[in-house]
Amino acid sequence: MGTTIALTASDGVSIQAYRAEPTGTPRGGIVVLQEIFGVNPHIRSVADRYAEQGYLAIAPALFDRVTPGLELGYDQDGMTTGIATQKQTVPADTLKDVAAAVALAASAGKVGIVGYCWGGTLAYAAACQLDGVAAAVGYYGGGIASMLDKKPRVPVMLHFGQHDDHIPMTSVAAIRAALPDVPVYDYPAGHGFNCDARGSYDKASADQALSRTLPFFKKYVG
Repeated sequence: MGTTIALTASDGVSIQAYRAEPTGTPRGGIVVLQEIFGVNPHIRSVADRYAEQGYLAIAPALFDRVTPGLELGYDQDGMTTGIATQKQTVPADTLKDVAAAVALAASAGKVGIVGYCWGGTLAYAAACQLDGVAAAVGYYGGGIASMLDKKPRVPVMLHFGQHDDHIPMTSVAAIRAALPDVPVYDYPAGHGFNCDARGSYDKASADQALSRTLPFFKKYVG
């Protein structure tokens, strides 16, 4: 369903992105933001699923400024490499790449952002800082609790696992307290519960989160 394309950010840097086209006229655009494992087969499948829902889906390769084309698995080596690569990224530059994806997705109409893990944090940052975003959904974004001085400018929905080894429920409680107008859901699952390629995948929690996410995007994106 999808193809690999080039995106050029506002500073002239070119990165790759995965583009998944819907059948028929798009109802809007969705930017899919990766975990720390790159735009790997799982993230491409997420983009494909949003395209099946009628959206033009764009998944920018946010590691390309550090290591172009990096795709990782969910083993320990992948985790170690992903963490090290993410630490080399520059937040302001990463948001430029997200903004380039938003601009492309806008050819389909309003644009929503959905992100997972690192991408969940970036989805929240984009909702606070980027123009052209109509709504954002973050799955288990570990950095959100440290960004609560920034407030979203558009509707946001957040999903967390109750048994996440990386995000304590005290952090989720702090997010709820700081963002009383944001729906924040938690599930009886661990980190990465939405990813069917990980051992932490929890189908019931993933299905429930999606059942909330899709109507949210339908309301605010189309």
